[in-house]
Amino acid sequence: MTTDTLKLAKLHQVAISVTDLGRAVEFYRDRIGLDFMMQFDPPGLAFFDLGGTRLMLDAIAEAAGHASPLYFWVDDIDAAYATLQQRGVAFEAEPHLINRSDEGVEEWMAFFRDPDRNILAIATQKQL
Repeated sequence: MTTDTLKLAKLHQVAISVTDLGRAVEFYRDRIGLDFMMQFDPPGLAFFDLGGTRLMLDAIAEAAGHASPLYFWVDDIDAAYATLQQRGVAFEAEPHLINRSDEGVEEWMAFFRDPDRNILAIATQKQL
């Protein structure tokens, strides 16, 4: 992958802050009918499938001062990380494991910020 070919074009996940995870899950799942995927409480996260893009409800973001992070899907996170670094993107850390499912799927991410300090990420999944 060269610096000329990488384009972040697929939104993998968007996160929004919520103050009460249970109330938010009930609203998104039961009232407006989103497809519920999973919940982790603690730490205070729930996920919904929006036709291949995930919505993450984040009950811990408010305390951390997050806005609504965007997570961009990449097929090769290491190559995308290197290319974006070459373009001057400053990452907060190298790509790292976020979660490993019981089915053997690993979620990897690397976080960076835009000029206004909004948090963004590149993300991929690896099958063990």
